[in-house]
Amino acid sequence: MKKRVLAMFLATMMLLSLVGCGKQEEPAVPAAEPEPIEEPEPVIEPEPEPEEPSGPAGTNPLTGLPMEPEQENDRPVAVMFNNLKAAQPQLGISQADIIYEVPAEGGITRMLGVFQSLEGVGTLGSIRSSRPYYLELALGHDALYVHAGGSPEAYKDIPAWGVDNMDGVNGGSDAKIFWRDAERKKTMDYEHTLVTSGEKIQEYVDGHFRTEHEDGYTYTQAFAEDGTPVNGTAAEHIKLVYSAYKTGLFDYDAASGKYLVSQYGGPYTDGSTGEQVSATNVLLLETAISIIPGDKAGRLTVKLTGEGKGTYFCGGKSVPIQWSKADRSSQFVYRLEDGTPLTLGQGNSYVCIISPKTSTVTIT
Repeated sequence: MKKRVLAMFLATMMLLSLVGCGKQEEPAVPAAEPEPIEEPEPVIEPEPEPEEPSGPAGTNPLTGLPMEPEQENDRPVAVMFNNLKAAQPQLGISQADIIYEVPAEGGITRMLGVFQSLEGVGTLGSIRSSRPYYLELALGHDALYVHAGGSPEAYKDIPAWGVDNMDGVNGGSDAKIFWRDAERKKTMDYEHTLVTSGEKIQEYVDGHFRTEHEDGYTYTQAFAEDGTPVNGTAAEHIKLVYSAYKTGLFDYDAASGKYLVSQYGGPYTDGSTGEQVSATNVLLLETAISIIPGDKAGRLTVKLTGEGKGTYFCGGKSVPIQWSKADRSSQFVYRLEDGTPLTLGQGNSYVCIISPKTSTVTIT
């Protein structure tokens, strides 16, 4: 009996052991490790190359614009331009840094174009005769003066005032730098055909005159990138009636930032370049102008030494100014009404010298 019970016990234990083995858990599968993320290589920016200068390092003293440093101290060249209607178009006038327009006898005007550099300047003309007040304008820039003849007073003043000049009529330099333009001779009177060129003038100047300003010579005029007068009055159109013969128009062109010039009923065009004459700065200077007593040709005297009133135009606006010129060899000095020096816009200038008694100005 006891043996039978023991046998049953052992059988039961074996059965339980087999059942336990059938329920064993399978080993857990480990989770896959994430792929390592590769860090990008750091980008090393190259050192920036030093910027090359965008233009010449010097400054044109007549315009405030860049120019070659070796040209800054050169004496400019002042050229007399014929402005009779029958002599149009003028040649090379649009390349002048400053244009002075002044009345002459009989209600006509003439231009004095002042060039700091003649590099790239082609034919210039037609060239006309001198008057004392044009000599004063040239002397104010210590300029070399180009003309063709002159009034008796001018011929007296040229040596007395020490004007370095090239004369296309009586100067001895006529055969070297002046000639009669063949095309103009076909359509114009002989007096309107005398021309010269930047290259011919420069060739002659280099061997005959002092070509640089003397030590200590400086220009006082300041320039800014934008010369538009602060609190200026709107002035997009200027009509200047010099006389019954000559009216000048100046129309502001916002695209170029310049005043486009017209005369004789149409654009004032340069026959050498085909461009309409334009100016960043326009200045109207009022002074005393009168006929020389006893002069049968009606020649004028123009007061340039001293001071007077004027108007400055730039950027489509205007402001009253005061001008002064200490003596015949001094520069013009421009000031606002409160005495502050006038700052011009960088670019060329067109200076109209007028008598308020004989000229009228309309500004709109």
